[in-house]
This record gives sequence, structure tokens and C-alpha cells, in this order.
Amino acid sequence: MKKLVKILVSSVLVGAMAFSMCACNAAGGKKSNGKIKVGIINNDPNESGYRTANDKDMKATFTEANGYEASFAYSLKNDEQIAAAQKFIQDEVDYLLISAAGVSGWDGVLEQAKKAGIKVILFDRTIDASPDLYEASIVSDMDKEGETAVNWLASQNLSEYNVIHIQGVMGSSAQQGRSKALDTKVAAEANWNIVKQQTAEWNAETAQQIVQSVIDSGEKFNVIYAENDDMAKGAVQALDKANISHGVGKDVIVMGFDCNKWALEELVAGNWNYDGQCNPFQASYIDDIIKNGAKQKTVIMEEKGFDASTITKDDVEKYGI
Repeated sequence: MKKLVKILVSSVLVGAMAFSMCACNAAGGKKSNGKIKVGIINNDPNESGYRTANDKDMKATFTEANGYEASFAYSLKNDEQIAAAQKFIQDEVDYLLISAAGVSGWDGVLEQAKKAGIKVILFDRTIDASPDLYEASIVSDMDKEGETAVNWLASQNLSEYNVIHIQGVMGSSAQQGRSKALDTKVAAEANWNIVKQQTAEWNAETAQQIVQSVIDSGEKFNVIYAENDDMAKGAVQALDKANISHGVGKDVIVMGFDCNKWALEELVAGNWNYDGQCNPFQASYIDDIIKNGAKQKTVIMEEKGFDASTITKDDVEKYGI
């Protein structure tokens, strides 16, 4: 089994795949030099502004000065993340910290970690696994994010909703939660229609291509529902290229998620209509759990939704990432 794991990990680390690992003082066993040894599995930091902020927060917290020996692994693919988790188990980390690319397929490796006495803490995203396989979960309520956004959209009281729905990486909890609310509303309301529903995998350029394809088809639409800010930005680039007005009082409503500072500034300018917050700062919660124990199984991050008609400059400074 160990040989197989080594082959898997080797195949992950070599070749043209979007996967990288970096380590700080990786040699040694458990709690070498008195440090708590953690393996941190995250999505690609370049995925979005949210992910960049999340990764920066983790790296600022899990330092030698704060009592840690940390190694990091990055991928947008579940199988690569699971291979990295197996490698960290071999390396005898004390804790596995996981922001899962997908919600399923984690049971086996979490059972391995449990047998090895390694504690698992989930951050940012949930997974479909028995709660006894992880110590705690510090996450956003993705279902609520979607519901808040769709409720806001319904409050705009349009006579007809023709929506271009640009999805994130399929199978991630962020995609599932943000998609579910819109799918439910469309199924329930006769005047809600999905013009196009397609994943852009959090990528602005792909989102621009999706919207451009709808424009070229001649289908009418009046809402862009993009599951992160970068994809909303790409969608707007397609609108601008076609001279289609967007934002407050214009032809197309633009919605994003994550609350990048530049995105909130688009709301202030009236170019976008709505942005849903996704709080990236979970590291301090994890640090407290590791050093003081988990006081509850699940911690839900507090999050807001921002409307272009009510957002303030102070909101941009306080909540922009």
C-alpha cells in the first residue's frame, strides 16, 4: 500500500498538473523540535481573490513563531488532494487541515488518518463524511449564501428572470450551495428561466466565453448569476464588448460572490448589483482548536450579502478582501 501511495503521490507531483507542494522544515517526526506538525491541503491560491486571501491567512498563522511546522499542498482536483493527504499521513503529521476540492471520496483517507492518530480539521468547505472522522469543521454556509443571493434577486421584482448561471468547480460545496438555491427557485417559478448554465471553474476568461456564446446566439437575458467575483468580472467583459449595459438601473443585473475589494467597488460605482460574502479568514479559529480543543463540532462563519444601492465605502474597507 505504501508503495502504491508513493507512486500516486509521485504522479501528482510530476507532469503538467496544477498541483504543487511546499514545505517548511519538513524533516522529522511528530512534534519535532517541539513544533506541532500540520499538513495543510488547500485549493490553488490563484483560483480567486478569496483563495489568495485564505492561503495568506493560513500561512500567516501556521508559522514556526506560532509553534507550527507546516507543509502545504494545493490542487483543484480531489484525487490529487487525497494523494497529498496520504503523503502527509506517511509523514506523520499531527493534524491534517483540509479545504476539499470536492465533497465526496474522503472517507478512506480520513479513516487512515484516524487509525494513525492524526486529527483532521476541515476549513472553508464541507465534505460528505461521518463527523467522527474529523475533529471540527470551520466553514461557510454555502446553502445560506445561495439562498441570501436568490432572495435578494427575487426582491428585485422583475417581470421575467432570464439568467445566465456561471458555476464554479462542479462538486465543490461552494458550487453546490450557490447553485442549489437558484435551481430551486427556477423550478418553483414560471417566470424564472435558465438561459445558460455552465461551469467556468472559477475562471474569468472561461466565464467571458460563456456569456459571449449566449450573446452570439441572440438569446435574451437580464441576469448574470456568477458563483464568484472573477467569473462575474469575465461576464462583464463580454457585456462591455457587446455594449450591453449592466448594473443599477441598467439592462443586466450582475451578481458575484466572495467580496473582493475591487468587486465591492464595482457595486459602489453601480456597475454590479450584488455581491455575496464568503469569509476566508478561518486560520485563527483552527489555531484555537488545535491549542485549546474544539468547543463545538462545526463553526459557521458569519457572512453578509451586499446590494449596490445600500453598500458604503466603509463596507468596502471593512469587508473587502
